[in-house]
Order: sequence, then structure tokens, then C-alpha cells
Amino acid sequence: MLRAVDAAARVHGRTSPNPWVGAVLVPRTAEGVPSAWFTGATAPAGGPHAEVAALAAAGERARGGTLYVTLEPCAHHGRTPPCTDAVLAAGVARVVVAMTDPDPKVDGRGIAALRAAGVEVEVGVGADVVSEQLAPYVAHRRTGRPWVVLKLAATLDGRIAAPDGSSRWITSEEARLDAHRLRAVSDAVIVGAGTVRADDPSLTVRLPEGDPLVRGPEEQPVRVVLGRAPDGAAVLPALELSGAPEEVLDDLGSRGMVQVLVEGGAAVAHDFHARGLVDRYVLYLAPALFGGDDARPLFAGPGAATIGALWRGEVRSVTSLGPDVRVELAPPAPPV
Repeated sequence: MLRAVDAAARVHGRTSPNPWVGAVLVPRTAEGVPSAWFTGATAPAGGPHAEVAALAAAGERARGGTLYVTLEPCAHHGRTPPCTDAVLAAGVARVVVAMTDPDPKVDGRGIAALRAAGVEVEVGVGADVVSEQLAPYVAHRRTGRPWVVLKLAATLDGRIAAPDGSSRWITSEEARLDAHRLRAVSDAVIVGAGTVRADDPSLTVRLPEGDPLVRGPEEQPVRVVLGRAPDGAAVLPALELSGAPEEVLDDLGSRGMVQVLVEGGAAVAHDFHARGLVDRYVLYLAPALFGGDDARPLFAGPGAATIGALWRGEVRSVTSLGPDVRVELAPPAPPV
């Protein structure tokens, strides 16, 4: 299952509005022999799903084998035929599923169809890992809005730019490469028009050759500007939107975008944070200090008025990136 998870990770950002799914077919005579396993991952929308890709790679060796898949096989006609039909036609004896698909068109129907046809189905193997990997997809299917990642880069005293507006570069090349990987797995990158005017970012994915998340010109995330970008801006062509953040997310979700990355500036970051719209915070912290109160802060807007109103999240990971530290935060869990 972990090999299937790895296959799914390599296509994250390429499959929307479909989920990024991985599958591994283990032939009956190849249990415990990884070199004889067959792996597949979901293709871009309209292409084969992970199960079909793994079965195609295995060919006749799929008969009597075990299929590991990170998400329940579909049992309905969409842009492609049902994956359950392919599983049954291949003669697979056993299917191991990490989690059921929350899409109303699936939601247990694929598992039921396989069991009704006599296939042994086990559910829940690797569910903790896959539920985290597919959290953006689950959120999109349940809310209609994309999963929102807010990226922030700052000094240890929480400042993103000098008083004169200069900010390049606060963090190291290692941190900036990691931020490009965040872009690579996002369907859209969102910035405010003020940031476009001040920094003129291109918002493209730029990674070294050989990186599994390298993106070609046709695979770049959609660039979204909140407001109007000036003529000739590097971000153009871009999708220019106005309205409240909730309206923007509804719009992007209706376009099939499952995960978006908010990159700034400070007013936009404050707007999404204050409205409780952020699903993950990724902070890159440099071992540097402005040492005063006149440099620009992470958020531009009113914060907690009292210590009792302080926002407290959950640290999901802390990683060293060259001289910098990457901290990933999740919002506090809602009360039960």
C-alpha cells in the first residue's frame, strides 16, 4: 500500500478534478517480490485511473492476484468506464482498499460491486496515511470548495519584508524549492493584485530536471489574481477574480480545482486566515531577525484582541531545509 501511496504522490496536482490515486497489482506468484509487482497511478482527467493502469501493466499476470489501491474503485461511467469492470475482467482475486471514496457517485458502491461478484475486499489498510494524502480531495467533495494551503515565509521575528518593501530573499534556495513543490501539487496559486504590483511574480513551477514534480508549460497551476493585474505583469495570463474569499473559493471549486495555494500578500493572508478558510499553513522561517517593529508582518489586519482569543493550531511537521525551518500547521480541530 505504501508503494501505491508513493505512486499517487507523484501525480498529485495533475489529476483534478479526479483524486490522485495509486495502485499496485501483486501477482499470485509474486507475494513478497517487489520487482515483480505492477504499479499504476491516475492519469490526467479523461485518462485511465490507477487501477486500470496497474492492470494493463500486469496483463495476464493480474489473474488471481491482489490489487492494492489507495481509494475505492469507481463503479460508474464517467469520462472512463467503471474501474470495477476492469478489475473483474482481469480476474483479480483480492482487492485491498485504503479508504472508501466520499464522492456520492461512488461511496461504497465500488466495494459492494466487487464483493457481489465474489472478489475478496479488505478496507482500511493504510487508511491513516491515505486519508491525509487525499484530505484535499475529501474536502472538495464534501464542501465544493478547494483545500486551501497558506504559504508564509518570514524571519524568526515574524517579518516578511523590510520597511522599504524589499524581501528577496528572506529564505534559502532549499526553502524556495520546497515552495515550488507546493505550487506543483496545487491547481491554482492565488495572490493579491498588490503583490503583483509590488513584486511582479510569475507564480510558475520551477524545479530542477529529475524532480518528480517537474511541470511542463501545459501543466502549470492556474494563476489567480484577486483584483486586476497591471498590463504586462509576469503573472499574465491569469484568472482575475473579485469578491469575498468565500466567493472566490466557490468559483474555483466549481471549476474542478481541488487544492489551491495562497501566496500573499499580508492582507490576503489575513483575509483567508481571519475568515477560517485555511486548511493548512506552511511557514518557512529563516534564522534572521529584523529586530524592530517597523518591518512588515506576516498578516496585515487586526489580530486577536486578548490572549484568550489567540489562534492555536496543531503542528503537523517540522522540517529543516538548509538553514531554514519548515513548519506545517493544521487549524484546531472543531469541538466534538
